[in-house]
Amino acid sequence: MRPESGPARVLHIITGLGVGGAEQQLRLLLRHLPVDSEVVTLTHPGPVADGLAADGVRVTHLGMGGNRDLAALPRLARTIRAGRYDLVHTHLYRACLYGRIAARLAGVRAVVATEHSLGDTQMEGRPLTAGVRALYLAGERLGRATVAVSPTVAGRLRRWGVPAPRIAVVPNGIDLDRLRFDPAARLHARRLLGLPEDAYVVGGLGRLVPGKRFDVLVGALARLPGDVRLLLVGGGPEEPALREAARRAGVADRVVLAGERPGVPGGSPGPDLPALLGAMDVLASPSPEEAFGLAAVEALASGLPVLYASCPAIEDLPPSAAPAARRVTGGPAAFARALAEARAAPPGERAAPEAARHYCVTRSADRLMDVYATALTRPSTPALQGVGSA
Repeated sequence: MRPESGPARVLHIITGLGVGGAEQQLRLLLRHLPVDSEVVTLTHPGPVADGLAADGVRVTHLGMGGNRDLAALPRLARTIRAGRYDLVHTHLYRACLYGRIAARLAGVRAVVATEHSLGDTQMEGRPLTAGVRALYLAGERLGRATVAVSPTVAGRLRRWGVPAPRIAVVPNGIDLDRLRFDPAARLHARRLLGLPEDAYVVGGLGRLVPGKRFDVLVGALARLPGDVRLLLVGGGPEEPALREAARRAGVADRVVLAGERPGVPGGSPGPDLPALLGAMDVLASPSPEEAFGLAAVEALASGLPVLYASCPAIEDLPPSAAPAARRVTGGPAAFARALAEARAAPPGERAAPEAARHYCVTRSADRLMDVYATALTRPSTPALQGVGSA
């Protein structure tokens, strides 16, 4: 990138560092990017911030008070200017908006943003109103490139009006070696979670928020035999509602909520994510709108069959790349039928299919380095208009 003076300095700006897909993806990527990287989190440092610090990555908490905390903008610009960064890389909506402006105020022209969660009707859980779209497009013009985590997201960006030459596809990456199925870890995790060794375990992985529709899996469980269990891995505001739904459906004793589990080493006690995936027999993802579908790909890497409502990461590949993956549309009854059929199918080898290998994190890191190189050599865009120095 800058061979005459050594590797570039890159600042990553992200909205928060709780246990979420974009946050954990950032931590995993930084382990494989051959650049000097630091991180600013606008809010909520969370467990992933602790993990980054354990990896030796400097993390700065900006202490932003909310979406309209404009005082955070000059603080962020000063942080960028003081760090003398060659490139700024932003992640998630609020960080992309504030980070692009602050980078330009600080004199950094090479700005890259990753679009992690753009759906057809929502972004990061917020409805895609005309105002959200207009603000997004205004901020996007201040950067050099926008990274889409899937061709599906790239298509959505083009339909929004982002010029195709500014869009680069860099899929989310996974650590194949770490996610490889381990029979001993499976048994250990089941014992710790109180899951019988002979139970058929349906897994769900992701934030416990309404958009993930994990209540569909609770409803499906009530339609399945008593030796079927539901293991939900993740935390979020829907946990009380899911517990109540399980109680009303009469399956509370068959549902295990394992809480948040960081996707890379370090963090919560108890079984880690690979062991929890190993404890499952099938991964079900009823979320109707995904930008990538990282949970499904991680499950494939563990050799699991996958039932999904939406997963661009799988849908963008030939069907032969993930033969044990199947799209399911509908509610609890449809998922119950699909789960019963998955259970009745002959058990396969717990090995990662081509789809999982396609998303190896080293490939994603290499692609991102290409994006960085292009952003650093692309001609400068016009200066920021109408904004004074910070």
